[in-house]
Amino acid sequence: MLVIAVTDWQFGARTMSFVGTRNFSELFSDKAFRASLANTILYVLMVVPGSVFLGLFIALLIESGKSLRAFYRAIHFIPFMATLAAMAIAWEALLHPTIGLVNQTLSALGLPTANWLRDEKTVLPVLAVIAIWQNLGFAMVLFLAGLKSIPRDLYDAADIDGADSWLDRLRTVTLPMLGPVTMFVVIVVALRAFEAFDTVQILTKGGPGNASEVLLYTLYRESFEYLRTGYGAAVTIVFLTIVIALTLIQARVMDRRVHYS
Repeated sequence: MLVIAVTDWQFGARTMSFVGTRNFSELFSDKAFRASLANTILYVLMVVPGSVFLGLFIALLIESGKSLRAFYRAIHFIPFMATLAAMAIAWEALLHPTIGLVNQTLSALGLPTANWLRDEKTVLPVLAVIAIWQNLGFAMVLFLAGLKSIPRDLYDAADIDGADSWLDRLRTVTLPMLGPVTMFVVIVVALRAFEAFDTVQILTKGGPGNASEVLLYTLYRESFEYLRTGYGAAVTIVFLTIVIALTLIQARVMDRRVHYS
């Protein structure tokens, strides 16, 4: 891949020329790429906290309940198991500006509506909401497993020490013991968010303008639509650098095995 990134090779061409770092120079001077990189980072910053906090919240609710736990786990896990391409089509219908259920519900409540997927201000947050919806079940299941592994003796000891409210137990026992699980969920969801492609390809094609274009879509467009394979390889190198950096962070933090704060 690095070899292709320093050439001007186009997909299907029989010849190529060495261009050195020209692709990378062009890449970082390209407004469209900078917008794609910024969109990707913003998208990740919306998806990761939303998935982690909502996953933990739902896991706590399910764990505190006394009945239908299996049902609630299954309901929330279904989006993660479903094919995202099929789910994206369903979301496209829900978000239709005139006949979509979302706008019809908002209209019935007297609230303002929007053309969610064609408005530069709303398209990226909407895609982030879809990603959170899909990752929610994954985060929830991992947090449920983490909650099951917390010894009850720790809660009893916390009660003796005066942490008798649910908030005190959450702060002094639950969250510290969920540290490794939380870090794993953060890294995995972040990697999945960086790999966003299906919803962008199906719902927006990177539009309107470049408002929803992300790195993988830029890679696909440059390599397979514009046939600029060398330039697309340079995008791949940048993308892989980010993914490898996240993986190294995961390895470093997880190896420290910090269970308590």
